[in-house]
Amino acid sequence: KGKYRSLQVFLDACVKCGACTDKCHYYLGTADPKNMPVARQDLLRKVYRRYYTFAGKYFPKLVGAVDLTREVLDDWYAYYHQCSQCRRCSVYCPYGIDTAEISMAAREIMDSIGLGQKYCNEIIGKVFKIGNNLGLPEPALADTLEGLEEEVYEDTGVKVRYPLDEEGAEILLVTPSADFFAEPHVDGLIGYGKVFHEAGVSWTLSSYASEAANFGMFIGSYENMRRVALRIREAAIKLGVKRIVFGECGHAWRVAYSFLNTLAGPFDFLDPNYPVPQHICEFTYDLIQQGRLKFDKSENDHMVLTFHDSCNVARASRMGNFPGGQFVIPREIIKATCNHFYDMDDWGIKEATFCCGGGGGLLTDDLMEIRIKGALPRMEALKDVVENYGVTHMAAICAICKSQFTKVLPYYGFTMDQIESVHQLVSNAIILTLGKDEPGDEADTAEAA
Repeated sequence: KGKYRSLQVFLDACVKCGACTDKCHYYLGTADPKNMPVARQDLLRKVYRRYYTFAGKYFPKLVGAVDLTREVLDDWYAYYHQCSQCRRCSVYCPYGIDTAEISMAAREIMDSIGLGQKYCNEIIGKVFKIGNNLGLPEPALADTLEGLEEEVYEDTGVKVRYPLDEEGAEILLVTPSADFFAEPHVDGLIGYGKVFHEAGVSWTLSSYASEAANFGMFIGSYENMRRVALRIREAAIKLGVKRIVFGECGHAWRVAYSFLNTLAGPFDFLDPNYPVPQHICEFTYDLIQQGRLKFDKSENDHMVLTFHDSCNVARASRMGNFPGGQFVIPREIIKATCNHFYDMDDWGIKEATFCCGGGGGLLTDDLMEIRIKGALPRMEALKDVVENYGVTHMAAICAICKSQFTKVLPYYGFTMDQIESVHQLVSNAIILTLGKDEPGDEADTAEAA
């Protein structure tokens, strides 16, 4: 009770005003009254009142207090895993009650008594054992990166490097492991490499800290969050880097931006002239502002783009050195690389953005029905811009969002390839000017060999 004072405030402050009731995508998608944020909060609030308030201890029925029983825990498990911790309801709450924090607390309690969610706990275990959520070992990761170098060279004639465990590099890139494995994620990773190449900076990935995601946040476990974050610190020290840059991942950026120094700091061994940490979008945007990147926007003319604001970027962090940078910077990158961009309606973007429906540890096939229903508000907003502006693709900067949309888009009449990484657009349009082979170079190399 004394440790998490904000949680106590959130549990005590609600006046049942109803402002949050229709703000949850799962409530809108399922029409289940228990998915109203206030109802979801009350699942924990009733137990809190029973054990931690005077009235609840002595007059439980009068204040709606209940004992923590197996039936109550069953409800907790069902409904706290129908919360993606997106915090949209908190934007509209006049008291600023953070349902996500209540959800995290309930999950932490369940974990502590052996009722944790298998999906999240297995993923955290893979990070501790191997280094990333996918369980991708170092040899497989090295082979993947080598393949990307060959692919980019074949496409562009430029030897763009995707280095691994390179000591003395200036930048450590920490990116979600989905970027090593699946489309459209891997196309974003290709874009990161091209940006670093054109900027003329040395960079590296780490096989030890090959995961930006931190599922410890989803289960409300400070200790697991800390242990995952410490891997990044240890890798940065071992490799002797000066900067840490994070790839496109929503909740990873929230943990990095809001908690990294608390969890694993201080980072006083890094170059103080740069943000600690820095988002890849910030890095790219700064180069665009300096005129150091050139693009052929026509390379993306086969697409008409819109942008999905990811919850943990939009409502739990920021980018750049100005308010609202998390909204401006990704859009400016898209506009710099594409000729055709249209935003969705204001009621579903920026701080009011709707969750993809798969965040908060829900990205498992066991919850596919809930994920599909939770995606309903975003899909309705997408349909509007498709009909009004001819939008063909939606860009995002979150690994979970991209994975979720590849699964649920077909259920709403779209195709799975209509979701794009922002740095995939960068990769398509960027003009590489450094180290480009001239005609005949390959023949000369072959003769020399």
